[in-house]
Order: sequence, then C-alpha cells, then structure tokens
Amino acid sequence: MYNETQFTQQIKDLLKRISHPSGNSVIAQASDYFATNVQEQQHLDAMQDRVTEVKEKLINAKTDKEKKQYQHKLATAEKDLQYNAAQLEEQRLARHDHLVHIAQEILALAEGANFEETIRKSSKILGTIHLLSPVEGKKVAENNDRSKPFYKAVLCLRLFDQLYMEGLISDPYVLSQLKSVPPEQYKYFINENDENYQKFAELVKIPLIMVAILQDIGNHHPKAQRILYGETATANPYRTLAQEERKELLQTNYTETFKYLSAGIGAGKYLGNYRAERTEFNQKEQQKVAFMQSILKRWAKPQDVMGNLLKVPQIYLSIVLSTKANFDYRLLPKVYQILELNVERGHCNKKIVAALYKITGMFPMGYGITYIPKDSTGQPLERYEYAIVTYLYPENPEEPYCRVATRSLTFISRGQDVVIKKNENLYFPATAKQLSKMSKERLLEILELLASNYQERKDLDVIPRCWHAREFFSIGKNQNLWNKANET
Repeated sequence: MYNETQFTQQIKDLLKRISHPSGNSVIAQASDYFATNVQEQQHLDAMQDRVTEVKEKLINAKTDKEKKQYQHKLATAEKDLQYNAAQLEEQRLARHDHLVHIAQEILALAEGANFEETIRKSSKILGTIHLLSPVEGKKVAENNDRSKPFYKAVLCLRLFDQLYMEGLISDPYVLSQLKSVPPEQYKYFINENDENYQKFAELVKIPLIMVAILQDIGNHHPKAQRILYGETATANPYRTLAQEERKELLQTNYTETFKYLSAGIGAGKYLGNYRAERTEFNQKEQQKVAFMQSILKRWAKPQDVMGNLLKVPQIYLSIVLSTKANFDYRLLPKVYQILELNVERGHCNKKIVAALYKITGMFPMGYGITYIPKDSTGQPLERYEYAIVTYLYPENPEEPYCRVATRSLTFISRGQDVVIKKNENLYFPATAKQLSKMSKERLLEILELLASNYQERKDLDVIPRCWHAREFFSIGKNQNLWNKANET
C-alpha cells in the first residue's frame, strides 16, 4: 500500500483486531480460552472442593485447637478460590469489552446520519475489505477467511434493516425495542446522532455484530483444529472435508461457539454504586446475551428469519470470500445462483435471499467491471474501460453502481460515478460479443495499456469479463472511491 488513506488503515486495523491469529485479536483470545479453559475450570473446581472439605472438617473438629487450625485453612482456601475466580472473571470481562468496543467501532463506521449515508458508509467498508483481499497467490484462502467476520457483521446489519423494512422480522425481543417504529418509518429512524436510535443499536445491533463475528469461533477449538489440520497438524485446513468430518466440524463449531458466547464472553459488568441502575443494567445485559444465543440456536432452522440473518450472509461469503482451492474471481457474480440452489434444496429462506439480492445486487462491492463506453451520441466505442462496483442497492441488480477507474484507456483517481448497463458490461456474454469483431491486434493493444501483467495475460482473455482492482486500490489516491467525484 502506498500512502493509504486513514479509512483504509482503520479497516486493516479492525481486521487485525478481529482475525489475526496472534496478539490480542478476538480469534487469538478465543484460541487461548479454548486451550486453557478446561484446565482452569478443573483447577477452580478442585479449589472449591478443597473449601468444601475444610468446612466439613471444621464442623467435625473436636477441640478448639483443631477448630482454629481449620478456620485458618478455610480462610486461606476461600481467599485462593476468590482470587482465582476473580482472575477468570477479569479475563472474561476483558474479552467481552474488547468485542463490544470492536462492535461499536464497526457500527460507527457503517452507519451515518440518515439511511443514504449509512448505505454509502457500509458500501465503503465492504468494498474496501474486498479490494484489500488478494485474488491470486498462496494466501487467498487464509486472507479471505480472516476477512469474513468483519464483512459478515456489516452485511448482517444491512440485511437486518432490509428485513425489518419489509416487515419480515417478528422476533419478540427486537419488536419490543422498536415499539414506536413501524417498518415503513424505520428508514428514517436510522440516525447515528439520534439518542433513541443509539439505545436501540446498543440493545440489538451491537449484539448482532458480536454474534456475526463469533459465529464460527468454535472452529478454533482444539477439537475443531484437529479436524481441520488432521492428527499430524499438516493438512490443508481449507481442503474439502469428507462428509463425516464436515458433520463433526459443524457440530463442534456450534457447540463450542455457543459455550464461548455464554461463558467466555457473557454479559457486561455494571460500574457504579446505584442499585436501581445495576438492576436495570444487568437485566439488559442478560437480554442481550439471550438474544445472541437465540440467533445462534436458530441458525440451523432453514426458514427462520433470525437464523437466516447469519446463514444467508455466510453462504454469500463462502463464494465472495471463498477459501476453496478452485477460487475463481470471475465467477463471484454467480453467488446468487448458489444461494438460489440452497433455497431450492430447502437450506435457507427465499425471502431473505431476495432481500440480500436487493441490497448487494449481482456484483459484490469492490468487484472490477469491464465495460464498453459510449460516445456523446450513445454509440458504443471500439474499446473497453475499467470500473469498480462501489454502492449497495442498485436499482437493477444486474446493473451495478460503479466508480470509473479508467478514461480513454488511462487510469484515473477521480472518476465519475456511473451505472453500468447490462448491454455495456463485458461480464455478460452477449455484450462481450460486441467486441469480437475487433482485431486481436487492437484488443492486445488495449490489454497492454490496462493490464500490468500484460505479458502473462496476452495469451489469455483478450476480452476480459472483469478485472482485478486490488493493485489499482493499493495506491492511496485511488482509495477515495466513495467520495464525491469532484472532491479530492
């Protein structure tokens, strides 16, 4: 990256704090917890047994001397127990607060003062994550895997909004927090500066982000790691698993994720001296934990709306941020064919897939579009140009909102915002045929101007269906894809 923007730095920092395998990330904390929790709990249980044992001996003591000895031993045992229990509780609260702070940062980055600003900010996050992700090389699967929790959290936020606006959410807890906001008014309720909205966000959206980040945390449990890496810890964790292995992994992931959410993260702690405030705080915290638990429990129910709030984005990301060996960037727009297949097989809810399609359209944020530009009279020119998908909620799902990246076959950093029509987009075979009448010499000439790896590609697609925008995005001045076209 060259002179990357502050926003790009924020996204990279959050990705690191969520998914880096070492340090103080959410995943590293969970891995440490899974590795030590059983021993720590056994140690705590042994100390509790010691307290119980000494109490019994104190009760049965015959002499004052014995009583005094056991009273001293009991005080020591109870002190040790309290200290160790306090240490574990302190660690739990540190994990809880770390995750909450990350969720708050994501919400602040993803939402604005109105619905339109929220869509712009969310588009920017998703596009940036996608453009930071490599599409070639040995690290594609690993990087995509690390990017999924953050991406999924933002996608779940936007899907939640859409489902509520369509009147599809009937969860009692959610509805209790939105008593005075009917679906048709919800769009106007979204406002980061509104106190009522912030209260709602704290009780519903922050937990939603948290559970989206944690959904697959159980895969970092030692049992799951043995399945992924094999008994000798040398297998490719992103390989296609045998059916029995996959079934065992899914069960382990669910079980350990639920345990971690409940015991490893749990509820927040009240800091203050007012009993009424403490009671209200604890009640809300328990409600939030129960809400997150209910979403996880409902994930496996194919038609459940709240379960699909996690499941449909998860399937979407299995394609858009694929970890498979046969990852093919050109095929990302086929993601909804996969989702529709899951609907046909009864694996997920058709209405939730339709809602997500309305939000994202056919082409993922950050996807590189190749298109045929037109002259001032509307006639197609004999060349193609590059653009990048930049906005959610396209009017036509097959015609994405884009930022132009080249003009007259020259890369530019301050392109216009355009809608790429289907009959201009080279992704579609019928459009690509329009360039087939051009000579191969002319097509190679264009390719040489636009492709940095021209020598490697000249024997491949002379009419590219798409392009990889990561190298373009690696330059700081090209990262302002979501500002107004006339702004710096």
